[in-house]
Amino acid sequence: MRAQHLLAAIGVLSMASCSTAAQFGSSSSITVPMALVTATGAGSPVGYITLRNGAGGVALALHLRGLPAGDHGFHLHGGGSCAPGANPAGEMIAAGGAGSHLDPANSGHHEGPSGQGHLGDLPVLHVGSNGTASQVLVAPRLRSIDELRGHALIIHAGGDNYSDTPAPLGGGGVRIACGVVS
Repeated sequence: MRAQHLLAAIGVLSMASCSTAAQFGSSSSITVPMALVTATGAGSPVGYITLRNGAGGVALALHLRGLPAGDHGFHLHGGGSCAPGANPAGEMIAAGGAGSHLDPANSGHHEGPSGQGHLGDLPVLHVGSNGTASQVLVAPRLRSIDELRGHALIIHAGGDNYSDTPAPLGGGGVRIACGVVS
């Protein structure tokens, strides 16, 4: 009899575990390959970003190389493509297939990773003088890595002041690297 109760308890725990995995996603991390982008297509790989759920939001562990030194705007875009695409003026731009910053609340503006603007506003990414970025950034408004699936991570040429001016993107400028979260 005790064995049957033990097996029943194990079954209940297994079902609860499966239910929890389905509710919060089955992955404990996602690795996103990143590559340089141009108006004609993808370029060489520049490393990867590992996404993990954290107590303070989604953690983005950077493992990047071959990027220009300095601060760079870093965003989650609404589209899930790094292919070139046309801007509103009809000009082909690098990673235009990624669309605009993720903004499900239709705020229409930037306020940074802790503000109430675009949900896709991520912390500024810093690249060292040797062209590498290896820090861990936290996106406090993103609660689960599953929210990032089907969207593109974009690294911009310039820094980000979390404002809508100067255009484009508060000085972030053109898209230089991209990776799709799958």
